[in-house]
Amino acid sequence: MARSIHRGLAAHYPAARCELDFTTPFELLVATVLSAQTTDIRVNLVTPGVFARYPDATALAAADRTELEEMIRSTGFFRAKAASVTALAQRLVHDFGGEVPARMVDLVTLPGVGRKTANVVLGNAFGIPGITVDTHVGRLSRRFGWTGDDDPVKVEQDVAELFEKRDWTMLSHRLIFHGRRTCHARRPACGACPVAAQCPSYGVGETDPDVARSLLRFELAPGVTA
Repeated sequence: MARSIHRGLAAHYPAARCELDFTTPFELLVATVLSAQTTDIRVNLVTPGVFARYPDATALAAADRTELEEMIRSTGFFRAKAASVTALAQRLVHDFGGEVPARMVDLVTLPGVGRKTANVVLGNAFGIPGITVDTHVGRLSRRFGWTGDDDPVKVEQDVAELFEKRDWTMLSHRLIFHGRRTCHARRPACGACPVAAQCPSYGVGETDPDVARSLLRFELAPGVTA
């Protein structure tokens, strides 16, 4: 059943991908840290200026804190985020020659980086499969009956047992797409769900097809309407 749901999501979201814009592992790492408690769209509006000013770990490690805070202010929690990305850049320079390491054991030693962020970087910058357990992946994994746990590490372990390792990264993207667009936390659009027939939680949300379709959300840039 789990793999059937994944196939349904894959068919429904053929463009599923990491929605943070990046060109290097360093950019993805910083963007992922900045994405906490905000949208990927908001981060994508901010990071071009940040990376133009601080193109690598060495530059970011020496960043003027006030200037950096102002550049990322719109992402929220900007002081804490500025402290985190500056500290992680300094650690990259000091411990890893300015390069982003491609191992989980190393990534999680960086300030502001946990398993979720590390799996994003490993899967999307290095092609090393990983399951990114954010709020969407955790919520959907429980609704689909893949786990009964709230702890992200346990969720990651439970879901990993159900799928081939090669599928982990794309599975994460598809779950995140579905969670953002259809299977919402408070009012999921069950009647417009592409995997409703396989979902053991069908009915926790709106089942009327017309009403459910009105609940679908699409990630749009600020000021743009559907």
